[in-house]
Amino acid sequence: MSRPAQDSAPSGAVLVLAGGLSHERDVSLRSGRRVAEALRGVGLDVVERDVDATLMSFLREERPSCVVPMLHGETGEDGALREVFELLDLPYVGSVPAACRTAFDKPTAKSIVTRAGLATPPSVCLPHETFRELGAAAVMEALIARLGLPIMVKPAQSGSALGCSVVSRSEELPAAMVNAFAYGDVALLERFVVGTEIAVPVLDDGTGPRAWPAVAIRPDGGIYDYTARYTAGATEFEVPAPLSDELAAECARVALAAHESLGLRDLSRSDLLVGADGTVWFLEVNVAPGFTETSLVPLSVAAGGADLGEVCANLVTAAIARS
Repeated sequence: MSRPAQDSAPSGAVLVLAGGLSHERDVSLRSGRRVAEALRGVGLDVVERDVDATLMSFLREERPSCVVPMLHGETGEDGALREVFELLDLPYVGSVPAACRTAFDKPTAKSIVTRAGLATPPSVCLPHETFRELGAAAVMEALIARLGLPIMVKPAQSGSALGCSVVSRSEELPAAMVNAFAYGDVALLERFVVGTEIAVPVLDDGTGPRAWPAVAIRPDGGIYDYTARYTAGATEFEVPAPLSDELAAECARVALAAHESLGLRDLSRSDLLVGADGTVWFLEVNVAPGFTETSLVPLSVAAGGADLGEVCANLVTAAIARS
């Protein structure tokens, strides 16, 4: 992605939205600050705002040239705010609302990518009501019989690994379910697959989606949880990931296939796992990936030899061009 030409740069201020009221507010604010600084670094006029009761009047009156939503969690990834941008006919970077809703719901996304031919760990999806009404003990026994141990337990709709637990013994499952239900009414339980965690960003500046260098993730504690994601030094990243050419190409193919089968636009980050036998497993996809100092997309962009500000500016230019 090359630097945008001066005559294609936006004429009005670019609005970077960050914060919100989700559990990932702090991470969103850090992502927003970094993107705003990167855009200013390539000469764009940038306004930063939180989401509050005055946002609608601001959008109507100021009419930013483009909105860059850096909101994580429910309000940033479920498509709701993007519906507002559509209502106001404002250009914005990122996927359309319907695609966001599909990708944000992990069980739905897993079903779609499975139909597209991608491998994803066997799983069971359980609402809190079912778990309670049928009796926790009986349901857990059936879960373990189906999936075996260990099991990864996570909320069906959440980000930053909030509410996620690895269950190695049956007596750990009740607490893991309670943890997942604290972040949503539905829990997703997956067979735990041993392997190397890989993240692959997909970016599209208007010339077609492209997979960027894969990032290998090695958290100190073995699990890439919230603390490991956002605490400097808690996780070792290697980019490009130490994969054979064949495996690197397969990771890129899987990320692109997930991006396209889910109808995503502009940017996404697929979280994958490379098993010991070389199988590339799709875990989930993020339509509003983090851009903090420890986030994976900026690491991949740097490894790809590009400037983060130029990449973000190209996404803005492409969003304006299609409006």
